[in-house]
Amino acid sequence: MSAIVSVQDVHKFYDGGHKALSGVNLDINKGEILALLGPNGAGKTTLISAICGLTKPSSGQIFVDNFDVERDFRKARYLIGLVPQEIALEPFETVMNTVSFSRGLFGHPPNTEKIHSILKQLSLYDKRNDRVMTLSGGMKRRVLIAKALSHEPKVLFLDEPTAGVDVELRKDMWDVVERLRESGTTIILTTHYIEEAEAIADRIGVINNGQILLVEDKNTLMQQMGKKQLHIALQDAIETIPEALSAYPLELSDDGLSLSYEYDVNASRTGIASLISNIQATGLILRDIQTSQSSLEDIFVTLVKEQD
Repeated sequence: MSAIVSVQDVHKFYDGGHKALSGVNLDINKGEILALLGPNGAGKTTLISAICGLTKPSSGQIFVDNFDVERDFRKARYLIGLVPQEIALEPFETVMNTVSFSRGLFGHPPNTEKIHSILKQLSLYDKRNDRVMTLSGGMKRRVLIAKALSHEPKVLFLDEPTAGVDVELRKDMWDVVERLRESGTTIILTTHYIEEAEAIADRIGVINNGQILLVEDKNTLMQQMGKKQLHIALQDAIETIPEALSAYPLELSDDGLSLSYEYDVNASRTGIASLISNIQATGLILRDIQTSQSSLEDIFVTLVKEQD
């Protein structure tokens, strides 16, 4: 897959010595959805600002479709749509005029048909003649996306696109993002909602302290780093784990009615068969057995803790 965005050894220092980005290398593929995860202050917004040419890196290079963001700023920026965290819209203007004005800022001639198409894609068409001030928070975020799409960019950055949006609207936004990807748009989103990344991203990037900790295919990441847990429900409560089971890394629940066993799904032997056999040999009666997989949130928290 060819990269449409390439970040090469980018550093960013601010006055006072604060290091916002430290040797960031990142290739973003055409047509993918990349979710960039990281705690507050990790460098997510700084990285997006650098790619969009809104802040100048202290060193390193950034290319968008082979255009250098610094040397060929206008050509690179022309290819990018940016949806910021903050909702900053002219409250008394109509939705149609707001989106059309953004298209004109990038030098495109008026195109009512194209603007209508974008508004329909974002379920805003029925609101096209409404003033922005009358819209809900979720609809205003859709207007921000429409503005960013008005000049037909190849790359769309969504910085916390569902912040402050309720669960139902958030899922609607996920559908919007998926439709945009299907139309060929490359999408990079930062989010605090890890379930958002787990639901819609193709690849996951984790950034902390201005450094990229990893960029990996979501399913591969879950398979390589996710652990599985075996949850064994007992018929009767026990106070302690029997001595005969001491060789297994078992955890006993507070009520004494269940045992948990973590194992690696990729290991040649999980030890589950011998564990069940030995449990039965102790005389314990099993009521139920279930398995669960580590979530992306578990993996994210582990990576950040390891760096800190």
